[in-house]
This record gives sequence, structure tokens and C-alpha cells, in this order.
Amino acid sequence: MTIKENDFRKIDLNLLIAFAVLFREQSVSGAADKLHLGQPAVSGALSRLRDMFDDPLFIRSGHRMQPTARAISLHTELMPLLEQLQSALFQQAEFHPAQAQVTVTLGMTDWVEMWLMPVLIPALSAVAPGVRLNVVASDPFSDAERLEAGELDMAVSVAPGGPRWLEREPLTTMGLTTLWHPAQLKIDGALAVNTFCDHPHLLVSYREANSSQIDTLLAKQGLARYVSYTTPHFAALPGLLATQPVFATVPAGLAQGWCHTWGFVAAAVPVEVPPFELSLLWHQRHNSDPALMWLREFIRSRMAQTGYATDCASMTAAMA
Repeated sequence: MTIKENDFRKIDLNLLIAFAVLFREQSVSGAADKLHLGQPAVSGALSRLRDMFDDPLFIRSGHRMQPTARAISLHTELMPLLEQLQSALFQQAEFHPAQAQVTVTLGMTDWVEMWLMPVLIPALSAVAPGVRLNVVASDPFSDAERLEAGELDMAVSVAPGGPRWLEREPLTTMGLTTLWHPAQLKIDGALAVNTFCDHPHLLVSYREANSSQIDTLLAKQGLARYVSYTTPHFAALPGLLATQPVFATVPAGLAQGWCHTWGFVAAAVPVEVPPFELSLLWHQRHNSDPALMWLREFIRSRMAQTGYATDCASMTAAMA
């Protein structure tokens, strides 16, 4: 229904509240007491109400003011609307995860999905079976733009900084780990930087670059590595590592699972790469969305309860 703005030009919400209290109290002095106003102010409000509705509304009968038929009709129609308005303005909607039916679109890279979802989804299904996660591929360079455009409700991202409206919930800090398959590369002892540079590398790049921060750090030492293959997908790396004499440097969160599944060897990167922060991002306009705020807290608390984030940080520290 389209609202006709001109129909509301003479409407003052305070007058409708005064009408509701007058109807209940049936007394100007009683209404004034409840509204914390003087009697002249309430008498003035009643006069304006009579003009607005072209009806006396209340007729004095003894010590009370009896409502007219028009007042009774107005009260019947207006009270449910005023109650709904009060609820919409002043009562934040409650979120009940067990009964909720909602879909949340989460942006993340494939490595975050492989690392986080096996822990998160079973726990989420147990407490909120009707909360559906729609995961879409994203990257740190586009997360803020897509959140602003409404393409994503939230993102799990390593994107640093961002515009003022960007809200952030840090989830964990982790570093990078270098992997290789022992059937493809025979390396005794610690992974030395020269050995690191002597063999080809696989690189995940979201913007088709064939170098990364690691190459910049190597260059400062007068060293260089050869990147033989680039891809935007971490999921492509295990099969290649299993069949090629190459290195791949990945987030530490992936290393333990991949080593167990694929039989890889893991070692600290032989150059000092600063750890990165993985965070949950969302637009400030969603701060009042009960479903999203519940999910934010659920992800944060679930990771804390399971020690998942701490395990990744400890793994990074142990390899340093």
C-alpha cells in the first residue's frame, strides 16, 4: 500500500497517545497525571483532537467523560496500531535459534571454508537447524565492496582496515606453513632458505599475481624463488603437491589436516613472515539484525570453546 503523505499533515503522534490515555482515564485531570502534563495542555490536546476528527469524542457525564461512538470506533482501530508501533520502535526483536528459519550469506575463500566449516556446521545444526549458511566465494580485496552492496551479509576474511562502517570481530591470528610431499622432495632436517629457493613453488593468488610478500622478503636477502604455478584455489594444491617436487605455503590452519590426509611434511617458512588476523566482517547497518548478531557471537564463542583458534596460533608459534 502506498502511503499518502498529505493525509498525515495534521497528525501528531502525541495527540493519539493523549487520546488513548483520555479514553482509558475518562478524565482530563487523570490523563494529565498519567502523561505528566498540566491540565491546560491536555485540554488543548483534546481540543485539537476534536478538530482533527470533527467529533466531540468525550462527553462529560457526572465526574467522568464518556466516549462517543466515534471515539469508541477510533480506539478499537488505533490501539492495535499504537501497540505495533511501540513494539517496532522500542522493543528489539528476539532471536530464538532453535525456531529460526533464516539464510545468511557468508563470503570466504576456499581455505577458510575447508578449515572452519567442518567445525562450525555440526555445532550450528545442533542448536539452530533452521539457520542456513549460503557460502559464496570471495577474497580480501572485494569483501568490503560486496558487504556494502549487500551481496554478502558477513565475510570471514583476512582483509585489513576498511571503511568506517566496517565492523570487525577478530577470530584468530595465524601464520603460514610450507608443505611438501616426502615422496617428491627428500629434505633432511629443518627447511633452509636455500633449499626453499632451490625448488619450484605453487602460489595462490586472488589477482593473478605471480609473487607475494614472501618474494619481497626473499628479495631483501638477495634471494628469489621460482613460482611454477598460480591458482585462486587452495583446493587445487594437495593433488599437485602429491605428484610434483614442489613447495606450497599455506595458512597454518590447513597444515594439520592436510598432513594427516595427504601425508605432507610441514615446516616453518624460512623467512620471517608476519602472522595475519582472520576476522568476521559485516556492515554497521546490520548491528541491529538479531540473526546476524547471534551468528557472530556463535562463531566467536564456538571457536573459543573448542580451542580451535588457539590451536592454530599454537601451531604457528611452534613452527616459528
